[in-house]
Amino acid sequence: MRGPAHPRSRGSAGFTLLELMLAITILSVVLVMIAGSFNAVIHSKVHGESRLNVDRQGRAILWELSNEIRGAVQTPLPPSNVLLIGKGQMRDQAPIDAIAVSTLAAGHRRAIIGIDAEQIVSYSITPNPHVRKWYVLTRTQRSGLLVSSSANATAPIELADNVVLLHIKYFDGNTWSESWDSTAVPPPGQLPLAVSIDLVLGTGNGPEMNFSTEVFLPMAVPIW
Repeated sequence: MRGPAHPRSRGSAGFTLLELMLAITILSVVLVMIAGSFNAVIHSKVHGESRLNVDRQGRAILWELSNEIRGAVQTPLPPSNVLLIGKGQMRDQAPIDAIAVSTLAAGHRRAIIGIDAEQIVSYSITPNPHVRKWYVLTRTQRSGLLVSSSANATAPIELADNVVLLHIKYFDGNTWSESWDSTAVPPPGQLPLAVSIDLVLGTGNGPEMNFSTEVFLPMAVPIW
């Protein structure tokens, strides 16, 4: 005769459906929180690296442009090709300027023992076909000793495709102007005393980044 059934001990009992569903729900919440944290970290890293790259890009453009403007040539002996033409332009209600300068500092290869050959460097702006209100900044260079020929010109180099604003102003000793044409100024005042540069670059995933500097031209002659 079978004896009375003993009740199962509490320790050997399995999970109930309710307990299992509760455990799965808690685990799901924890996993979602962990995934959100990882996503936030990755997004922050990508955002920070993008802004760091744009910061380096803007500083490099200002450094290169400033060096070449600073090297603008105006020497009577030996004769130099005095050239600095700055075009003030407005597009989408923002200044998008261009500049060409005959410089001793093109490519930053200044001679150790003397003066380099002159180079004519041009910075120009064209619309970015992929992003509205962004512009492509390109740089070209050719020998200033062969003014009538473009055979020695280098291929255009793209410096940035995210330019939002490029504002260049010129100081003649009295006033700042939006453009400059050295061919229309009689010697010896063909070069401005100073040039200010304001550059704004888009980042694509955050606020735009601003860069500014002011360049003094050592070969400029003050006209009082």
